[in-house]
Amino acid sequence: MNVQIILFIVLASVAAITSVVMITRKSPVICAVFLVLNFFSLAGLYLLLNAQFIAVVQVIVYAGAIMVLFLFVLMLLNTETEHKLFADKRAIKFFAILISVFVFVQVAYLIFHGSPSRTLTPDEAASVKAGTIQAIGQQLYTNYIIPFEVAGFLLLAATIGAMVLAKKKFE
Repeated sequence: MNVQIILFIVLASVAAITSVVMITRKSPVICAVFLVLNFFSLAGLYLLLNAQFIAVVQVIVYAGAIMVLFLFVLMLLNTETEHKLFADKRAIKFFAILISVFVFVQVAYLIFHGSPSRTLTPDEAASVKAGTIQAIGQQLYTNYIIPFEVAGFLLLAATIGAMVLAKKKFE
């Protein structure tokens, strides 16, 4: 076995285990920590697929910004009343277990009976090359520089507008 297969097995196992642990814990903060670990393992899987940009975005956007926002919301919510919501709804739990088993059987079938191709077609090779950070940066700063600058100015205007509105409310 080569290193990529070993890394795939380790990262996929971590992603699967942390996702199951995340939905089975009662503490929302512990669930959020396992979700962050899941995000990092998914970023590693993206790196194995030669999608460096998606991996970086996964870490920066999801593990960074979204999880910080999610943790702030969890700290502000009163989660003790939510545990009683599904306590006596056995039909919903049975339906969720049934769907989970169905999805697991489908994934297991794909793993054991699927046959991946060993060679890349020229389109697939070009797709792998297009997902690198260098290729995205090259396209962004050569062919799409005007829309990139326009988006930057729009974000700047939105930030200034939010600051002006916030200043009026404080006065």
